[in-house]
Amino acid sequence: MRTVLMVAEKPSLAQSIAKILSRGTMSSRKGLNGACSVHEYTGSFGGQSAHFKMTSVCGHVMTLDFIGKYNSWDKVDPAELFSKAPTEKKEANPKLTMVKFLQVEGRGCDCVVLWLDCDKEGENICFEVLDAVLPVMNKPRGTERTIYRAKFSSITDTDICNAMNHLGEPNRNEALSVDARQELDLRIGCAFTRFQTKYFQGKYGNLDSSLISFGPCQTPTLGFCVERHDKIQSFKPETYWVLQAKVNPEKESSLTLDWDRVRVFDREIAQMFLNITKMEKEAKVESVSKKEKVKQRPLALNTVEMLRVASAALGMGPQHAMQIAERLYTQGYISYPRTETTHYPENFDLKGCLRQQANNPYWAETVKALLSEGINRPRKGHDAGDHPPITPMRAATEAELGGDGWRLYEYITRHFIATVSADCKYLQTTISFSIGPERFTCIGKVVTSPGFTEVMPWHSIPLEESLPHCEKGDLFPISEIKLVEKQTSPPDYLTEAELITLMEKHGIGTDASIPVHINNICQRNYVTVESGRRLKPTNLGIVLVHGYYKIDAELVLPTIRSAVEKQLNLIALGKANYHQVLEHTLDIFKRKFHYFVDSIAGMDELMEVSFSPLAATGKPLSRCGKCHRFMKYIQAKPSRLHCSHCDDTYSLPQNGTIKLYKELRCPLDDFELVLWSSGSRGKSYPLCPYCYNHPPFRDMKKGMGCNECTHPTCQHSLSMLGIGQCVECENGVLVLDSTSGPKWKMACNKCNVIVHFFENAHKVRVSPETCDLCDAALVDVDFNKAKSPLPGDETQHSGCVFCDPVFQDLVELKHAAMRHPMHRGGQGKRQGRGRGKGRRPGGRLNPKKPKDKMAALAAYFV
Repeated sequence: MRTVLMVAEKPSLAQSIAKILSRGTMSSRKGLNGACSVHEYTGSFGGQSAHFKMTSVCGHVMTLDFIGKYNSWDKVDPAELFSKAPTEKKEANPKLTMVKFLQVEGRGCDCVVLWLDCDKEGENICFEVLDAVLPVMNKPRGTERTIYRAKFSSITDTDICNAMNHLGEPNRNEALSVDARQELDLRIGCAFTRFQTKYFQGKYGNLDSSLISFGPCQTPTLGFCVERHDKIQSFKPETYWVLQAKVNPEKESSLTLDWDRVRVFDREIAQMFLNITKMEKEAKVESVSKKEKVKQRPLALNTVEMLRVASAALGMGPQHAMQIAERLYTQGYISYPRTETTHYPENFDLKGCLRQQANNPYWAETVKALLSEGINRPRKGHDAGDHPPITPMRAATEAELGGDGWRLYEYITRHFIATVSADCKYLQTTISFSIGPERFTCIGKVVTSPGFTEVMPWHSIPLEESLPHCEKGDLFPISEIKLVEKQTSPPDYLTEAELITLMEKHGIGTDASIPVHINNICQRNYVTVESGRRLKPTNLGIVLVHGYYKIDAELVLPTIRSAVEKQLNLIALGKANYHQVLEHTLDIFKRKFHYFVDSIAGMDELMEVSFSPLAATGKPLSRCGKCHRFMKYIQAKPSRLHCSHCDDTYSLPQNGTIKLYKELRCPLDDFELVLWSSGSRGKSYPLCPYCYNHPPFRDMKKGMGCNECTHPTCQHSLSMLGIGQCVECENGVLVLDSTSGPKWKMACNKCNVIVHFFENAHKVRVSPETCDLCDAALVDVDFNKAKSPLPGDETQHSGCVFCDPVFQDLVELKHAAMRHPMHRGGQGKRQGRGRGKGRRPGGRLNPKKPKDKMAALAAYFV
């Protein structure tokens, strides 16, 4: 019996596919990484009996990154990232141990069937999976085929079974095009980002951005927003005049006429027209025309149109809408949501999809009428050769999907029904009037057949007042004629929907990456999302784009990225060489980078106008150890300290508050210590600004505070305040927070574990003695007599917080309330005292104590 390994892109997808193929007779178990399940069943494969193992990855298995030393911003010139810096594939999520998991499941298998998403990214993941499993699979006999690729567009019985019966091969060229894009974006983005971030954060204090990023797609995306902003700022309103007339076809009814000249920009000429027409008492009907018109049903739905509508009509950001669409797809409600195609193939089962919707109360009548009268073939759209348009594949209710999931599903379904409905037909009546020498017009519309607008009522022809029955030569009394003064108005800021249209038109990004680029410029503080999901550039976003235009417009114009995308598509089609495209593009951007660096003063001149220099920013906080003058604390992201006398800047931990720490100084460099805190429910620790940026000992890394410092005698160091090994993470040490009294606590110097103990104690000190059972440092505690919880009215006790029965009820584990994960420069192994050896501290603790007590924590020491 052959063993067949099958791999899908997500765990939920693997389960759905396995259920369909096994007809529900599968067994399931958790994989060794805990995230991916393995579904097993027996069946037939290639005419032979086979044992199937269906599992999944969680997106990309690997990610591209620079090798170790080239990830240091301080040690590497960004220019080296274009060619000299070697890259390597690393596990995308090391905690998932995905490679090891795939190898365990792939060992001894005879062949592999790849059920990854059917787009370029999916093809790339195919080869990441193959790199992991092929070395451990059974070797093929002779020319026996062992690698298969399943192509599918929806999670339905028909589509999945059809894919299994028509297995192909993974597409190496498409995978290579993704590799090329990853390497280009990594090298170009990192080089520009590192240079401009360090340059401007070293000069300006109120940029309010922790990362001044550049991206080959992200920057042109921002460029579109700033271009619209510039048009708004440079707009000068012009006054114009409109001649407005009203006639009375019948008593107590009036009709407003539109002037055929529309508007004039000269007040005197407008007044002349008014004077001429005011002399007339009646308007004469010059002609009456009636014409049957058609409003076409929409083209089938592709990704870009779905994202546009989600933003403009449903109020969902593109990233959020894409996440919901992917969830609906993996649950089997819609077809694959990443597609550029707006044309259904001839053999697509339109009626089958429509029948699924016959019982939904919102559109059941329309669907049943279509099924009985016959559907209309959808309009011929664009066939990109990837996936069919986005289509509902299964009936759903609002209760099933809820919230945004239902709103997006409802739109997709209504759009699909509209594509197979009739066009909307209406009768347009146009009456032409003359008032003296001037011509006026009135238009009316009457719907004769609503067609698709029944299911998409927002596209329906607006109800208008019915026009009077009249013939050429009829006269109507004029009730009013006047001159209306108006002004031209500026365009509004770009909506997300308009930005998506521009990105698609200019070839910036793909249907899958467009939401990511828009999300990036929002998160980088380059634009803010205003009401109506309009994108308003910030000062930083405007200055950056203007700076790029000043130095090298091609960095922000869509032209060069559009050309690169075309080259990447040629790689995918096998018409361009991967290495040549990569080398040529990197060479272009390397030259642009050097020119950018040489010309940065041009952008700097713009920055000076909008932002304040470091020396003029922030408030005095702690003294510099070199010049003993006060350094200024700059709160804007990234928060940092700046000594204007030495012209040095020191980075600090982020996402917390910084204050002076008792005016105490570091014994190594004489810098005043500062205290970082994430709030009363979080962690806090002191740090020396100089040591934090320039680690004093070999076993320390940049970004370590006093709670990780291995100085043997400093009273603030890990060596003096460390108590014991963290109960949850591997390398962390629980360190006494000497500022926390009277609500004393110790906190892990690596993860967010906090242990509260000895509340209302007068003093808590770490003893030089250690526990005989667990090797943790003992703690000396002094209580006030009135508040002492110690037995026998004692006020002092020394013992181990893990093992001492007197302390057990006075200790409680919590997790720090963090605003965001701390920005840490790195972690190193903690050496020095205060580490438990990992022994269980004897059966002295009561196992029935609540889990948040230290009694339960002792169980971690196994």
